Amino acid sequence: MTDPARSDRGSAQLRRAVASSFLGSVIEYYDFLLYATASAVVFSQVFFTHLDPLVATVASLGTFATGYLARPLGGLLFGHFGDRLGRKRMLVLTMVLMGVASSLIGLLPTYEQIGAWAPVGLVLLRVVQGVAVGGEWGGAVLVSAEHATSRRGLWASFTNAGAPCGMVLSTAVLTGSSAVLGEEAFLDWGWRIPFLLSVVLLVLGLFVRLKVAEPGLFQDARPTRRAPLVDVLRNRPRQLALGVGVGLAAFVAQSTLTTFVLAYGVQAGFSRQVVLNAITVSSVTAVLGIIGWSALSDRLGRRPVVLVGALAMAAYSFVLFPMVDSGSSALLLVALVLGQGVIHPMMYGPLAALYTELFSTGSRYTGASLGYQLAGLGGGLAPVLFAQLQSSGAGTTAIAGTITAFCALTVGCVLALRETSGQDLAEVAEPAVEEGRR
Repeated sequence: MTDPARSDRGSAQLRRAVASSFLGSVIEYYDFLLYATASAVVFSQVFFTHLDPLVATVASLGTFATGYLARPLGGLLFGHFGDRLGRKRMLVLTMVLMGVASSLIGLLPTYEQIGAWAPVGLVLLRVVQGVAVGGEWGGAVLVSAEHATSRRGLWASFTNAGAPCGMVLSTAVLTGSSAVLGEEAFLDWGWRIPFLLSVVLLVLGLFVRLKVAEPGLFQDARPTRRAPLVDVLRNRPRQLALGVGVGLAAFVAQSTLTTFVLAYGVQAGFSRQVVLNAITVSSVTAVLGIIGWSALSDRLGRRPVVLVGALAMAAYSFVLFPMVDSGSSALLLVALVLGQGVIHPMMYGPLAALYTELFSTGSRYTGASLGYQLAGLGGGLAPVLFAQLQSSGAGTTAIAGTITAFCALTVGCVLALRETSGQDLAEVAEPAVEEGRR
């Protein structure tokens, strides 16, 4: 018979865990995606003023990519200690690390003040941001998923929903600063304000996060005798590889819709504010899309939802850029809402629960983080690749074809994975269970 008091405590902890994961994700991605927006519209004019404008944009997006390159390192580092010492401690550390790095970006001298040391400092702080967000995601998802006794897709998805909320917040603060101060003052010093606000968000996030208890599933688990990474590579290599493939297209599409389209839309004749407004609206709809499609994946399964999303994104990629090139603000808005708010969440939302379900408790933080962050490399490299394709004279059809190729990879990996939505997290076996050995 279930103890009502214990059930109430469990429900209260689940609510705290979900709220903490969502708020922490909002804060982390506010900082991480604030850099993405700034790299597209500000940094080329502040830290790369000695370069040709198009080359400066590529270089600025290149520093954006370094954050994604550092994310797997963060996943491994915090995943290891998260599996050994607990999820909560690592989540506190990642939040502090991100808040400090973002605040320092806001204090960083420009190229005109210290020369080449300015972009070097920018890259180093971006690496720290990448390490922090790489360790954040896995712990935040696990705290929610391991507290949940049902509807794991729904509860875990709030961590992923924090990403577009962070985008809305960062875009609103950045554009608000630009509108209030004016272009000249904004480029001179106003762009620093959104980064310095990270200190306020850090205090708020820590207040909520410190109230969350360690999941009972982790406390009851027998720790693996091997290093968690060794456990993942030895016992779950197939799941890791397929997990990376499943997530790649989602990240390529995400950075296309939130970073590359910003620079492309401005080049196509839209004002920066019009494109940012469209991205903000589409980010709001993405929150609903992520939660809605993830909840549906509890009913239909992770595989069908992600599969349909990947196929839809492949087709949509060929109409995205013609809609932007139309010059119509309405079509631009429709294009981004459809892409970021409807199609992309089908691919992205269920990933939180799916990665959790692929690994055993003793190495879940490491495995889920590594799979997700390796897939995330696609998000960092795609804008750089697309900017280079554009500068070489390749048309948008080549960009759409590249997106489609990533979607095809995701489709293949989804089909190769077995359904995980009915998996009891406490019963994910430590030894590998390969379909071919059954």
